[in-house]
Amino acid sequence: MTSKAATAEVIDVHAHVVLAETFGAAGSVLGPEMGGQDGDTPWFRVGDYRLDGVRYQGSAFMDAGLRLERMAAAGIDYQMLSPNPLTFLHFVDAALAQDFCTIHNDALAALVEVHGDRLGGAAALPMQDIGAAIAELERCVGKLGLMAAYIGTDQTQHLDAPEMDRFFETCTRLNVPLFLHPQPAGIDGPAGDANLGDYDLDVVIGFAAQEALAVARLIYGGVLDRHPDLDVCISHGGGSTGYLFGRMAMAARKRPWASDALRADGAFEERLSQIWFDNHLNSDGSLDLLTSLVGDDRLVFGTNFAGWDAPDDLAAHKPHAKLADNARRLLRLTN
Repeated sequence: MTSKAATAEVIDVHAHVVLAETFGAAGSVLGPEMGGQDGDTPWFRVGDYRLDGVRYQGSAFMDAGLRLERMAAAGIDYQMLSPNPLTFLHFVDAALAQDFCTIHNDALAALVEVHGDRLGGAAALPMQDIGAAIAELERCVGKLGLMAAYIGTDQTQHLDAPEMDRFFETCTRLNVPLFLHPQPAGIDGPAGDANLGDYDLDVVIGFAAQEALAVARLIYGGVLDRHPDLDVCISHGGGSTGYLFGRMAMAARKRPWASDALRADGAFEERLSQIWFDNHLNSDGSLDLLTSLVGDDRLVFGTNFAGWDAPDDLAAHKPHAKLADNARRLLRLTN
């Protein structure tokens, strides 16, 4: 364990990285590519999806020195860097996704090796081929020293699909946590609801829905029962889970598809408390609601560092020290 992680008072587990080595790594059609970075209208493209108004070049997303400076100014001692969710590429050709993830993970490992006292890394995985995803995770953990698996909430198979079990078993065997984060609907796979196409609703509301769906699949589908030692962390406080909690719990008790194990009073709540959540909810009231439901033993600090929805003054949002202790447990930094 690095000395900085051992003594860190603030550990940020929600911090995406954009790696120069990955540009064009998915081919001319998918890219990714960026433009306008020197002007007022920066853009980033993956296939037909274009993100406007977020600057990557010359920002903390791509400049490690600038990231470390801003971490210091914000009082963040250690960050786990994760893949850009726009480039999960879970629905493209499996071989293409595998090649992209290899390039991404090699570049990320090289970056965190230089700055290992302040930065760790999570592996991008080609989830459309479970065997390839397992092999890449084994390589990333065993050879590259990455500390977690990081995948999208939406894939070619549901999270509770039988074929996912061997992937979850691998996470447990390798003793690494699994992080789930949404990607915009339709970016490289099936289109989402047409309403999500305006006002960034694919991110503002779509993400929250995907995160709540992930919670439902993990609990209703018995994933947590089959893999009790699996540590899963869901971004943005589980999205709309806090608000939907009562309805989700009642469905577990009353609907005909619910297993006998879920029908008992408190069964849904017990399983919900097995999931980890980052606290990036953009509202103290929302965070208070989530904490009242799940407690703070599996709550960790997340910022979406350098993103448009990160707090304007991170230094004024220093989390309780317990969240750093929680992060050390989740990231296996306590041994």
